[in-house]
Amino acid sequence: MTEPFGARLRRAMDERGPLCVGIDPHASLLTEWGLDDNVAGLERFSRTVVEALSDRVAVFKPQSAFFERFGSRGVAVLEKTVQEARAAGALVLMDAKRGDIGSTMAAYAEAFLRKDSPLFSDALTVSPYLGYGSLSPAIVLARESGAGLFVLALTSNPEGGEVQHAVRADGRNVGATMLAHLAAENTGEEPLGSFGAVVGATLGDLSSYDLDINGPLLAPGVGAQGATPADLPGVFGAAIGNVVPNVSRGVLRHGPDVSALRAYAERFADEIRSALSTG
Repeated sequence: MTEPFGARLRRAMDERGPLCVGIDPHASLLTEWGLDDNVAGLERFSRTVVEALSDRVAVFKPQSAFFERFGSRGVAVLEKTVQEARAAGALVLMDAKRGDIGSTMAAYAEAFLRKDSPLFSDALTVSPYLGYGSLSPAIVLARESGAGLFVLALTSNPEGGEVQHAVRADGRNVGATMLAHLAAENTGEEPLGSFGAVVGATLGDLSSYDLDINGPLLAPGVGAQGATPADLPGVFGAAIGNVVPNVSRGVLRHGPDVSALRAYAERFADEIRSALSTG
C-alpha cells in the first residue's frame, strides 16, 4: 500500500524542516539570472534550483503556468523537473490550481495524480470554487495514489476576499466552509492528513477561523510578498506545527549561484525554525 502523502510530508518536515521553495521561472527571473526567456533558459533555471536545494528542502512547488507558456517543450521540462526533484528525495507540490467538474476534473486529476503519469506529483493545488464537491474525482484519485491536495481556502491576493469572505446562509463564510470540508477529509488520519488548505501568510490574525484541519497549511506570502517567518505564529496560532511556509522569489532571485541559493534557503529555514520554536 502506498504511504499517504500526509505521512510522507510529516516525515519530510520533521527531518528537513517545513520550508517549501517555489520553482517559478517567470521571464523577469530568467533575465535576472542572465538566461534567455526560452526553453533552454527554462531548463537551466529549473535544473539549477533542483540541484541546489533538493537535498535540503521538504517540498518544491513548481508553478505549472511558467512552464506551460512554452508549449509542449516547456511541459517536457516540467516533467523532467518533477521527476528529478522526486528522485532526489524532495516532495513535489504541483501548483496548477486546477478546478472543473465531472470528467474534466477527472482528467486534470489523472494528469497530475495518476501514478504512471509523466507529471505525477506528490500533491496538487486545486480550486474548489465550482463547489467543493466538484473536487471529488481528484480526492478519490489522490487517496488511491497516496497523493495529496491543497485546496484554495483563504488566499493572500486581495481579490480573493469577494469569494472567500462571502457569507453563506448558515452564517459561515466560504473560506471557513472549505476548512471544515478538509477537516472532515482528514478525520482520523495519523500523523497528518493528506488534504491541506492554502492560507496566506499575509492575512494577519486568523483566530476567528478553525485552522485545525488535521492537515497541512500551505502558507504563501513569505518573502517578496511581505510576510516574514516571525509573522507565522500570529497568523496560524495553535496550527503552526502543520504550516508549510512557501518562499519563491525570496530565494530564487539569488541564483544562478548555487551557493547563494543554498544560503538563502538555509536562512529562511533557520528563521522559520526559530519562529516555530518561539510561537
